[in-house]
Amino acid sequence: MRVLLASASPRRREILCRIGLAPDLIVPADADETLPVGIAPREAVQLLAERKALCVLPAAESEDLLIASDTVVALDGEILGKPKDRAGAYRMLRLLSGKIHEVYTGVCLYYKEQKEVFSVRTAVEFYPLTEQEINAYLDTGEPFDKAGAYGIQGWGCLLVKRIDGDFFSVMGLPAAETRRAADKLMGNPLFSPHTPAD
Repeated sequence: MRVLLASASPRRREILCRIGLAPDLIVPADADETLPVGIAPREAVQLLAERKALCVLPAAESEDLLIASDTVVALDGEILGKPKDRAGAYRMLRLLSGKIHEVYTGVCLYYKEQKEVFSVRTAVEFYPLTEQEINAYLDTGEPFDKAGAYGIQGWGCLLVKRIDGDFFSVMGLPAAETRRAADKLMGNPLFSPHTPAD
């Protein structure tokens, strides 16, 4: 059995390694990320995770466990994706400053024609940010490939006052729920590590 990760994210790979599901194969998914107008964030991440999984499914063999995931940041129902440029990243961070927002991560797993799709919501509160602080964070280069223009596992941790929910989900993959969903599909006991195939 191989584990296939439908993402080039080093953070998702790191989380899978932590939970005993080290990927044997990483196949970045080139899926359509266009969303229907007005879709709720929870439904959006589940839809995108499933699209990514279906995009990579032809590369999977019958015994493979395929894992795909997508994360969005939402404020007052508005989905904040990855910023297109510095101005977009500045706008997002200014919107999030001093407020509580939500991070949704959707996960889709395939194993032997069985499918499991779920999402996890985590509330994140930012400190009030000065213009100087926002620009200093932008200067790190970290925000530009991340939903909501920040990464909690990097310099972005300095923006976060508190979280209510799953820290790993904010990083990009809910650790415990993903492992439990995988074990449910495969009939494995918890805490049995997967050894990557040679």
